[in-house]
Amino acid sequence: MNLTQERILKVEAVVLEHHEWGEADRLLSLFTREHGRLRAVAKGVRRIRSRKAGHLEPFTRVALVLARGRDLWIVTQAETLEANLALHGDLEGIGYASYVVELLERLTYEEGPNPDLYRLLVETLRHLDENLDPPALILRYFELHLLDLAGFRPELKECVTCRRPIQPEDQYFSSALGGVLCPTCGKLEPSARPVSMNALRYLRHLQRSTYAEARRARPAPTVAGEMERLLQDYLSYILETRLNSPEFLRQVRQPLNPANHLPPTSSSESPL
Repeated sequence: MNLTQERILKVEAVVLEHHEWGEADRLLSLFTREHGRLRAVAKGVRRIRSRKAGHLEPFTRVALVLARGRDLWIVTQAETLEANLALHGDLEGIGYASYVVELLERLTYEEGPNPDLYRLLVETLRHLDENLDPPALILRYFELHLLDLAGFRPELKECVTCRRPIQPEDQYFSSALGGVLCPTCGKLEPSARPVSMNALRYLRHLQRSTYAEARRARPAPTVAGEMERLLQDYLSYILETRLNSPEFLRQVRQPLNPANHLPPTSSSESPL
């Protein structure tokens, strides 16, 4: 669909963020199921009597009617489909959801439908809101599948240099080369960093699994931390900058909350 020819749009969307616009309006960043990322203005939404305000908070899934304005879409109707209220209940919830939103915005472009990515966003925010699984698992799953959908899937099955299948032993990972290296090639690659066998096994499990299957993962806290650092370095290399929300999360999680990590299990219980 050519949006330049459309005057009215009916969309389902997640509100990513908003900014004050004029005296009483807000500029919304939306990720829609039908058209990908869009920007729209919610007129008068900052007034006390506005009926739309409660429907247009960040991380909310909404049904919208948009009308073509001079430069931007204008929200004419809004209905909440999924409020995700728990995400606004504390700083950690806001931090996790903000990280998801920031990463999505950095790896996507405005306009262009991507229903699989929309579904991943909706389900990730829902998992964070329900708080049934540790945030570490939810975020690693989101990162790996977002990278896949955005065209930056890291190679985790075979050495990116010699193309030999990865063996069950400690390996190396290179953000510059986009994947794992065997011990022989890794020692010769200046950009490579060591990665443990356990961290790589869990990363591969999350990458290839549905979320229902991924929930079985139970890495020890040290392994979970290694996975997080590896993916943060890879994302920073792709984006050519550090993200803002991880630093915010590190600050609000001090001292570290053990609930953010999955409890370890014996190797016999591993799904890998």
